[in-house]
Amino acid sequence: MNAISQRSEGGPFWTNRWFQLVVGMLCMALVANLQYAWTLFVAPMNARHHWGEASIQLAFSIFILTETWLVPIEGWLVDKFGPRPVVMVGAVCAGLAWVLNSYASTLPMLYVSSVIAGIGAGGVYGTCVGNALKLFPDRRGLAAGLTAAGFGAGAAVTVIPIANMITRSGYEHTFFFFGILQGVSILLLALVLVKPVTRAGAAAGRRLVTRVDYTPGQMVRQPVFWLIYVSFVAVAAGGLMATAQIGPIAKDWGLARIPMTVFGATLPLLTLTLSIDNICNGFTRPLCGFISDKIGRENTMFIIFTGEGLALLGMMQYGTNPYAFMTFAALIFLFWGEIFSIFPAICADTFGSKYAAANAGTLYTAKGTAALLVPVASVLSATGGWSAVFIASAVITIAAGVSAKFILAPMRHRLIEQSDEHSATLATNPAGLQSWPNRSGE
Repeated sequence: MNAISQRSEGGPFWTNRWFQLVVGMLCMALVANLQYAWTLFVAPMNARHHWGEASIQLAFSIFILTETWLVPIEGWLVDKFGPRPVVMVGAVCAGLAWVLNSYASTLPMLYVSSVIAGIGAGGVYGTCVGNALKLFPDRRGLAAGLTAAGFGAGAAVTVIPIANMITRSGYEHTFFFFGILQGVSILLLALVLVKPVTRAGAAAGRRLVTRVDYTPGQMVRQPVFWLIYVSFVAVAAGGLMATAQIGPIAKDWGLARIPMTVFGATLPLLTLTLSIDNICNGFTRPLCGFISDKIGRENTMFIIFTGEGLALLGMMQYGTNPYAFMTFAALIFLFWGEIFSIFPAICADTFGSKYAAANAGTLYTAKGTAALLVPVASVLSATGGWSAVFIASAVITIAAGVSAKFILAPMRHRLIEQSDEHSATLATNPAGLQSWPNRSGE
């Protein structure tokens, strides 16, 4: 039984780990619009201020970089002070950023609010994922997947109300209203968050889980961490290079505006494809997390990453057919979205629960690194066409799957065996602690 579950017996219901997981999912859903609803505001802002869409989109890039690269610091604060204060600060930043956007009359002001938004989103995201990893050592993949899925669910629920309010009342009023709504809601939810009491290696089942807690500094000195990091970058970049170009590809192949009828509704092919893709992207996170809890992280990575590569090649070969385009696009998103559940889970399995938020946050910077590689797709498409983009994405993704099975798995097994053996020795000979650089001393 998880430590927080033990503590909740006879205590307040909100200390139950499942309740805490749901609160984390709600916080993620409420902060998701900072990323996923941004595109709705670009055209109205440009129409009002004539800044140019490229200049406005720079604010989004600033947001993503801030959100990604500050998560290790925010995770460290979570490990030290608990989730409540970090999410509360994140709530204030998330609300303040959109309120500032509603008043922004210059690009520098817009960029400053993007930094504040990145701090808020990163604080909430890093905290909720880290908490899920600590609360569910027995179901880390499922818990991380459900939490990450919440990040997309929020935008799915609110995108239509936001779009309607922009049309009816203007983008400034929409920024202000939803900024206050989201900020206050997250702030209230943060009040019931509690700090989990972790126990290293608890409830591991048949999975390979360490009994040693690594600090972030100790973790980054391990070659295993960098292999996991490179795999994350490879799969994230491969998927982003393809998924970010779905729209331009559909237009170049003459498919974007083809009418498609589903359940009596007729939509342009690109619109329908993106809707299905977002569903697949959210659904796969808890699904693949659950599967990895059952059959192991590396086995799941091998199957899913290989499937991703084959889906990319299938899109290249058959994607000019409208139905094949929709099918392979859905498969690409289905196989790609699980990186946000499996990688945090394997990080906590390998490097322990105590510093899980900071460690997972450090690994999460791979998303930012991968985003910096996305422009490579434009270069490849200009020189070798879309086939070059799909081949490059497929190769690095399949390579990551193969390396997970045949390189990462044995390396991780050796590290955990060695660290656990030394941990057992230290239990009887505490003086040996000084000779063990991988053990987190108390």
